[in-house]
Amino acid sequence: MTPGWISLTTDYGLSDGFVAVVHGVILRHDPDLRIIDVTHEVHPGDIARGAIVLAEAVPFLPSGVHIAVVDPGVGTQRRGIAIRTAGGLLVGPDNGVLWPAAEALGGADAAVELDNPAWHRARVSATFHGRDIFAPVAARLATGQPFGDAGTAIDLETLVRLPEPQARIATGELEAEVRMVDRFGNVQLHLDGDALSMVDDEVSVLGQAARRVRTFGDAPRGSLVVLTDSSGKVAIAINGGRAVVALGVVPGDSVRITNRVVPNAEDRAVSAETVGRTATGAEATGSDAAGHKAPTDA
Repeated sequence: MTPGWISLTTDYGLSDGFVAVVHGVILRHDPDLRIIDVTHEVHPGDIARGAIVLAEAVPFLPSGVHIAVVDPGVGTQRRGIAIRTAGGLLVGPDNGVLWPAAEALGGADAAVELDNPAWHRARVSATFHGRDIFAPVAARLATGQPFGDAGTAIDLETLVRLPEPQARIATGELEAEVRMVDRFGNVQLHLDGDALSMVDDEVSVLGQAARRVRTFGDAPRGSLVVLTDSSGKVAIAINGGRAVVALGVVPGDSVRITNRVVPNAEDRAVSAETVGRTATGAEATGSDAAGHKAPTDA
């Protein structure tokens, strides 16, 4: 039998031994299992961010078992669950972190509550279910043990889902919540990239001038741009900079993108002529453009 794959997405960080311990529990069950660390740098307790990272990663990973542990409710009445999809299995807390990944893998067709103690470590801590429940369950599933033996079947409709984000699409105007900010400072919105067809190339983002482009380098360095990112979402970036700093937003904030009126060549010429006449008039009267009298020698 080909060794199974397990992926890990957590908020454990790397400064402690939590990740190594979870690896150890899995490999003590079967040292031939293969582990992919998606990330352990999800902000502590940020369920929405963990859900996004996992959902964006799983379509590109080998079919296997995907553990997600972003679990501020550990040890409470929240359920530990496993979800079966056409593209793989998901294991973690029932707090919404798994559901987007289930959809990304083709949709859930079954779920169980992880209430079979024979699949857990002998002693289960109230604060480390990643080690004591999720890791041993995932290891058993990855070695081919029956999904239904992990626990009691539960209705898919009872699984926790995160709130649906708000978005508005109209000709010349887009508005959506910030989905996430990546390590480069790019601001991703809860909006599919196709929505950009509703706005012009020259746009305004929260009142700041920006340009719709295909990639970062299509605009001068330091320019604010709007584009479709590698996840197929609308993103705002600065070529060589950090859009999140320029916009001052955080996940959940609303961002509005509108068409921007750019003066045409004729308008610019008229404006330049007007400025020229004003400057010439000031010189003829010995005044500056504001009408202040020019100084004279005594």
